[in-house]
Amino acid sequence: MKGFERIQYDSKIMGGKPTIRGMRITVGLVVGLVASGYSNSEIIRMYPYLQEEDISQALKYAAWRVEEHEEPLDLV
Repeated sequence: MKGFERIQYDSKIMGGKPTIRGMRITVGLVVGLVASGYSNSEIIRMYPYLQEEDISQALKYAAWRVEEHEEPLDLV
């Protein structure tokens, strides 16, 4: 995905959910922590293998997904 180089999918990792750099840290976990009020520095302290850019891309990815719209196909 262009612009989301740190976000990866692998069916063998976390059931194919989007993860940060292929680690067992999902985008949903990071977004949930931010939504719960944790600062970037607190998140990095809890998960020291994360980087500021990982958190930034997780938030950008989540925002992009919310804006994504599915249109039904007109097969008739």
